[in-house]
Amino acid sequence: MTEADDRPEVLALRALKLGDLLVAVPALRALRRGFADHRLVLAVPGWLEPIVELIDVVDALLPTPGLDEPLPVAPGRVDVAVNLHGSGPESRGLVDLLAARETIAHRVPEIDGDAPADPRMPPWIPDLLERRRWVRLVEAFGVPGDPDEVALASSPRRTGIEGASVLHVGAFYGSRRWPVDRFAAVARSLRDEGHRVVFTGSVAERPRALAVARAAGFGDEAVLAGALDLAEFAALVEDARLVVSADTGAAHLASAYARPSVVLFGPAAPENWGPPPGPHLVLTDASRRRGETFADDPDPALLAVTVDQVLAGARRVLLPGPG
Repeated sequence: MTEADDRPEVLALRALKLGDLLVAVPALRALRRGFADHRLVLAVPGWLEPIVELIDVVDALLPTPGLDEPLPVAPGRVDVAVNLHGSGPESRGLVDLLAARETIAHRVPEIDGDAPADPRMPPWIPDLLERRRWVRLVEAFGVPGDPDEVALASSPRRTGIEGASVLHVGAFYGSRRWPVDRFAAVARSLRDEGHRVVFTGSVAERPRALAVARAAGFGDEAVLAGALDLAEFAALVEDARLVVSADTGAAHLASAYARPSVVLFGPAAPENWGPPPGPHLVLTDASRRRGETFADDPDPALLAVTVDQVLAGARRVLLPGPG
């Protein structure tokens, strides 16, 4: 990250989690090109700084844990303000308080009515690929982008673990947690096929990761949940042979590093949150989707995914490509 300088500033708001940040990478890269003479500031939670550094187009991080407080920026300091957070009055209100020369944002009916002050403001489309959503927004203001431009720089925090098959067994909400016994069955089969398997998740998810590992007959040393910082986790995925994960930040990291991945979808639709083209396979059953993101129990669309499907998917993404 660079120190403040005399360049005009672009400030982009995205005060969300890891996966949410990663789907905004294409728009951030577009902003970097579109405002090459500006200092690009990203307002995100401070704990995401190791990943922001890997995006390698951001000049400064403004720690922003949520939308409860105004951004600590004097009105008028920012030249261009960008709402990459959402389309509600809360996020738009914070961006408007910046009193920027130009505001790049979706139309917000509660604020703009039927005729926004800036006619370039696009309407919000509920069902849209998230990477495309944010590229579409900046393109409406004359900044072209590519929704599949998701790559990250190599992480400087190496783990020494190369070629592992990463089973990311955690997820923030219960609706995305595939059952422990199924993850364990996948782990056993991958080990029998010669894979080095490790289990990842957050500090809070370590008990779940330990339960999966022990059910599969692994020692606790295979459990990396809670033992890696974000930069190390990125490096682990960057060097992975395979990633198996629910629709979480781990899956988006696999996309960023083009690592073979099998992604299990529950309440969210892969049409909205799925990976870009590459060695990535989505498994779900849309006909059973309940779609309750905040539910405590797994979504039926996730429970419809079987162990055999995951193992077949792993073999498929690991096949050598043409040439």
